[in-house]
Amino acid sequence: MPRVDYRGRRAVRIENEALRLTVLEEGGHIAEILDKASGVNPLWTPPWPSMAPSKYDRAKHPEYGGGVDAALLAGIMGHNLCLDIFGGPSDAEAAAGLPVHGEASLVRYEIESSAQTIVQSAKLSLANLRVERRLQLAGRSVLIEESVENLSGVDHAVGWTQHVTLGPPFLQKGVTEFRVSASRSKVFERPFGTADYLVPGAEFDWPHAPRPDGGTADLRRSSGAPASSAYTAHLMDLRRETSFFVAFSPEVRLAFGYVWQRQDFPWLGIWEENASRPAAPWNGATLTRGMEFGASPFPETRREMIERGRLFDVSTFRWIPAASRVSVKYAVVVQPGETVPETLDWPA
Repeated sequence: MPRVDYRGRRAVRIENEALRLTVLEEGGHIAEILDKASGVNPLWTPPWPSMAPSKYDRAKHPEYGGGVDAALLAGIMGHNLCLDIFGGPSDAEAAAGLPVHGEASLVRYEIESSAQTIVQSAKLSLANLRVERRLQLAGRSVLIEESVENLSGVDHAVGWTQHVTLGPPFLQKGVTEFRVSASRSKVFERPFGTADYLVPGAEFDWPHAPRPDGGTADLRRSSGAPASSAYTAHLMDLRRETSFFVAFSPEVRLAFGYVWQRQDFPWLGIWEENASRPAAPWNGATLTRGMEFGASPFPETRREMIERGRLFDVSTFRWIPAASRVSVKYAVVVQPGETVPETLDWPA
């Protein structure tokens, strides 16, 4: 099967009349869902050069920073899978080689493709899991089925999050609008950046997050501040069987969103990085907004995830039973239009 070069990375690409879908071989990231009519890919492409995880060496590549997340940052792009943790590893896990957000974002995937379908699969050696993802183009949608198989004889508690990150030119300060099927929400308890503007640990109802000055921030629009940082967790509306987020660019006149089964992924995390991180590779010049739906509300270590247990009386992790396979389905929808959609349904 022929490979393509995507920003210096080996990748596989399929396309139809409306969309072009590109998936990276190493890390498995969905790097591009290009809307052909506008020529815009809403997913985030970092402003620094991208590197395949197998080529990264901490001593040789200081430009990606010196933190435990450097290997991930060297190759991150678009939509990456967080499995079997969502957040950082413990000190012991890091010493054993487990990266931030788990192995799924760094390993090499076996990929097969046809005219309209890509199938990725990889074994996560440290976690003893196998992951498979099938992506199919269907008009202006991408239908995705993802499976995780527990290869061990022990029940496995996992974080499992779709780390969808949006970036320019689709994402614009103070302009891009968002709609989410959210209800109860909470600000991350600890500092998340150098320009945090929400009350740490505050509980609220979507979309009005408390500010330290007594006011609120409306999370339905991207921040227009010169610099800002935040992370908020949102419980999906329990009255709906399906959950969604949709982002809308008035300039591009394009809506981009995901739809999923609420029972599979009851949480959505919104991560905002707006020129707040001075260290490499961010260098105070990065604009992103992550719309990260999954089994856990916050990025934290495995122990913290399990010890948290529940938030708003909903579990903060998921079990993969011993010697079992668990599958989920979700979809990407790309729609041109003049106004932001107030809801998003499963594509017909």
